[in-house]
Amino acid sequence: MAETGTAPRQSIGFLLLYALASAGGAMAYVPFLTIWLPGRMTQLAGPADVQTLGYVTFFGAIAASVGGIGFGWLSDITGNRRGWVLTGLVLTIALLLAVPLAHDLWMLVAVIFAWQLALNMMLGPLAAWAGDLVPDKQKGLLGGLLAFSPALGAWSGALVTWPGLVSAEGRLGVIALLVATAVLPVLLFGRPRSFADLTAPPPARVAGDRAPRPTGPAVRMWLARLLVQIAEAALFAYLYFWFRSIDPNMHDNEKARLFGLALTLAVPIALASGRWADRTDRPFFPLVVSAAVSGTGMIGMALATTSDVAKANYLVFGIATTVFLSLHASQTLRILPRSDRRGRDLGIFNLTNTVPSLIMPWLTISLVPGFGFDALFLLLAALTGIAVILLATMPRPR
Repeated sequence: MAETGTAPRQSIGFLLLYALASAGGAMAYVPFLTIWLPGRMTQLAGPADVQTLGYVTFFGAIAASVGGIGFGWLSDITGNRRGWVLTGLVLTIALLLAVPLAHDLWMLVAVIFAWQLALNMMLGPLAAWAGDLVPDKQKGLLGGLLAFSPALGAWSGALVTWPGLVSAEGRLGVIALLVATAVLPVLLFGRPRSFADLTAPPPARVAGDRAPRPTGPAVRMWLARLLVQIAEAALFAYLYFWFRSIDPNMHDNEKARLFGLALTLAVPIALASGRWADRTDRPFFPLVVSAAVSGTGMIGMALATTSDVAKANYLVFGIATTVFLSLHASQTLRILPRSDRRGRDLGIFNLTNTVPSLIMPWLTISLVPGFGFDALFLLLAALTGIAVILLATMPRPR
């Protein structure tokens, strides 16, 4: 299973197929939620499209939270990650293609709710599968490869909206084809090596002992990701309006290209940082650095008064945040307390992706109208600073 004198490692072929499958999740939701759904909402709701989209986002976040925990836990119980991923993929595509059949708002909300459940039926067990198969010595590399997910999600959005390439009616079909092409190879052709120590059950508890509580590192990692995700969610939702306040003449295409550039440049940086973490056995140091750089970028955005300075600082923020989130996703796998409840615990970690959508609007409403975006960015930088402290003071893994 490994060369003499070296620690056992997962095959690079499987890691590449797994990273492609993970990117398939981003291909499923990025172009659908950011491009197709808002347009459809305008058709159905007219002037009330923004408010109605808020309802869809709210109920979708609930479905994603429940689905991530529930299906991750079910994959723990059954021990069949691959089967759940395949079932979730089939249902995700079927519901994606069924969305145009919803001709009123509440039917659309119901279909989106079911689609979010199906998507997390695929993504929850898929995330836990990596914990079953990727040794700690390769988790940095895995995190670097996961940086392709947001980039490919953005690129797929650009593909389906390319002028003259795909009709508006055919976009969902192309999205479904991209998702299937990304996820199926690891299910059909992935031949991962198994590692007994990664799936060994925890020691049996003596009668009368209390159930183990979440470990300190797990709580710190959860809180750190939540704080950074709040900043990321705020920038994702309000980036358009902030750039408009800096430069009213900035074209929408330039904003989109800047967003895609940040995601693309993050890939080689995440790969290099992850490999460095593996070689030096310092898994959390790149998280500390990337979170600190992210906060620095937000401070620069708060102080920016010209378009060029604003764009440069956004690139710093966007690249560093993407690197942080990618590496965090893989390093989380090493600190989860129970291998037999890995899917459930990752579902709880997934709350850091959904809860910010509920927190971020209130922060924005409270600060931006009276104090401007600079106050919001300074607050978000402070939250990211807390994440830096949480990670920098975390005990070194044994």
